[in-house]
Amino acid sequence: MSKTKYIFVTGGVSSSLGKGIISASIAKLLKARGFSVTTQKLDPYINIDPGTLNPYEHGECFVTEDGAETDLDLGHYERFSNVPTSQANNITTGIIYQSVITKERQGEYLGETVQVIPHITDEIKYRIMLLSHKGNYDFVITEIGGTVGDIESLPYIEAVRQMRWELGKNCVVVHLTLVPYLAAAGELKTKPTQHSVKTLLESGVQPDIIVCRTEKHLSAGLKKKIALFCNVAPTSVIECIDAESIYDVPLLMHAEGLDNEILKKVKVKCTQEPDLADWEKFLFKLKNPNKEVTIGLVGKYVELKDAYKSINESFIHAGAANQCRINVRTIHSETITDSNVGEKLAGLNGILVAPGFGHRGIEGKITAIQYARENEIPFLGICLGMQCAVVEFGRHVLGLEGANSTEFDKTTRYPVIDMMEMQKKISGLGGTMRLGAYPCRLKKGSKIFDIYKTENISERHRHRYEFNNAYLEQYQKAGMIPVGINEKDNLVEIVELKGHPWFIGVQFHPEFKSTVANPHPIFKAFAKAAIDHAGRKKRVKRK
Repeated sequence: MSKTKYIFVTGGVSSSLGKGIISASIAKLLKARGFSVTTQKLDPYINIDPGTLNPYEHGECFVTEDGAETDLDLGHYERFSNVPTSQANNITTGIIYQSVITKERQGEYLGETVQVIPHITDEIKYRIMLLSHKGNYDFVITEIGGTVGDIESLPYIEAVRQMRWELGKNCVVVHLTLVPYLAAAGELKTKPTQHSVKTLLESGVQPDIIVCRTEKHLSAGLKKKIALFCNVAPTSVIECIDAESIYDVPLLMHAEGLDNEILKKVKVKCTQEPDLADWEKFLFKLKNPNKEVTIGLVGKYVELKDAYKSINESFIHAGAANQCRINVRTIHSETITDSNVGEKLAGLNGILVAPGFGHRGIEGKITAIQYARENEIPFLGICLGMQCAVVEFGRHVLGLEGANSTEFDKTTRYPVIDMMEMQKKISGLGGTMRLGAYPCRLKKGSKIFDIYKTENISERHRHRYEFNNAYLEQYQKAGMIPVGINEKDNLVEIVELKGHPWFIGVQFHPEFKSTVANPHPIFKAFAKAAIDHAGRKKRVKRK
């Protein structure tokens, strides 16, 4: 293709309709047809990034290879398309205004009055088109956060209006909206969709394709009605019915003709049907498991589903790879005590202690880890989960009474987890942690080496604290072995417990690299360990 095509995905009526899933599905379908594709999120909030946001505010903070703290939708983009994202794939209003103000302070506008139009909108357009210049993509898909009509989104919608005028047929707008079902009337109602499109039209943007989120099938008559009132062809009204799994959506959108409609709008001829064979195999395994296990997810944000989004999706990928249904039981770490831990964790075939920050719920995590260690239940600790495993081992095996992380107790006698030296010189919170991909060398003969089947790996990080090497020899002698080391900074990245069926702690976040095409090897191995544990329990019961 001679020119990059731009696809904008907007949303109306309500938030949480699934713009991220629709954007990721479009990327999957176009990539399956042989096009090169990248997907971008424009977030209307004024924060520079979600790195300092409480998970209760914004859900999970996703981390890219280059160390950007980004919106969780970038996780969907990577999981669907198997294409890594970067800082350029997530732009916030904070980034836009910061850049424009910096340019103004440096005199780049030559004394002009700096305004929303053209300076803010020009910066938005520049950031959108920057992706195509960097990667020479056939398609750049840009999801605009929020809902049409939000005051925060207006500069982004204006930038879309300008790009449609400037790019002509190289630009297409896909508008996701809601067609609610009113049970009392027994009808689907199109009026919210009509008002949503009207709001978009008031900003000068005519959607090319309308994707209708619905819980009931749309009749041909309803599609024709939406098309008539919203100025689109009936073939451009796409039904997006509630699906059993988000991974069904690409197939549903292809069946509805969404990818064909997009190609038609941007004047791209493509006779090649998308190759979705591997995707269909994944879905078959996902929906036809021949085994079942229950894994406990111990964390302090478990009441918020999106807080551990990538972990939950990684379990789905690993479950399909093992043709096993993984039931994830969430357990709030604040509720776990020495007296109830057996009851709280009963019946689990594996225990994952989740990442996080802050003191709240730490003692419950440590108690859960002790239970997993002493009862030989497969255990995976991620980031803070690994650090809690180190603290637990120090207290209950090495006899270091009161051992702790200096994050939680600055005066602890045994700081087995301590702030990294390079972090001690840093002030400020946003974007200052150890972020992004770092190399790690694995110890041959270890479980983790058998899992990765290679000596050198690279994984994504997001932390300030690390294993304190002053205690390394004590831990090794007692059986907690450092099996993954960042050799440049001599940092312990992975620990294993000698003599335990499966006990691994990792300082990095493997969940950020798990995709449908490449389920993460640690999650696959953890799922297999849980299956083996369930098998052992069955054999014991038979005896």
